[in-house]
Amino acid sequence: MTDIAPMTRTPRAATLRKQEAILVEAERQFARFGFEGVSLDSIAAVLDLSRQNLLYHWPSKEDLYRAVLDSVMGEWMANMSAIAEAHEPEEAIQTYVAVKLRFSRERPSGNAVFTREIMAGAPRYQDVLKAQVMPLLHADVERFERWAAEGRIQRVDFTHLMFLLWSSTQAYADLAPQFALYMDKPGLEDADFEAARELITGLIWRSLQV
Repeated sequence: MTDIAPMTRTPRAATLRKQEAILVEAERQFARFGFEGVSLDSIAAVLDLSRQNLLYHWPSKEDLYRAVLDSVMGEWMANMSAIAEAHEPEEAIQTYVAVKLRFSRERPSGNAVFTREIMAGAPRYQDVLKAQVMPLLHADVERFERWAAEGRIQRVDFTHLMFLLWSSTQAYADLAPQFALYMDKPGLEDADFEAARELITGLIWRSLQV
C-alpha cells in the first residue's frame, strides 16, 4: 500500500499576513478613489497577486469593501466605550475626544473610506450602522440623560451633542490636509491634535457644567 503524503496547507500566519496586506491596499485605494473608482485588478496589481488569488480571500469587490469598513468600524467601536462606561461626565468627554482624535490621526485612510460611504448615504453599509452604531449612540445618550437627571450636568439635546463630538473630531481626519494648508505646513502635527483636544474638550465641558 502506497503511503499518501499529507496535504500541505498555507500556514495560517501567512494567510493572515496576506489578507492584512490586501486590506491595507484596498483601504488606501478606496480612500483615494472611492468604491466605483477601484477594481480588484488594481488592488491585485499593486500587491503582485493574481485576480484569482485575491478572489480566494474575498469573492467580490463589495465583500472586500465591506471587510475594509468592518476593520475601520471594529477599531473605532473598540475605543468608543468611554462615555457609556465612565463614572464621571468630565472624564467621559476628555477620554472620548482624545480617543477619537487619535483615531483620526492614526488611520486617516480608514476614516476617508468611512466618510465616503456615509456621504453617499451608506448604500453598502447601512445595515451595519443601524445594528452597531445606533445602540452605541443610544447608550451614550442615556448615560448623559442619567447624569443630567442627577444634576451633574446641564440638560441639552444629547443626541446632537454626540453629533457635535463626532463631527468636530472627525474633521481632523477628513479635513486634515486643508487645515495643514491654511496653517502653512505639510501636515498636522501632534501639537495640532493636542490643541484640538484641549479646545474641543473645554468647549463641550463648559457647555455642560452646572
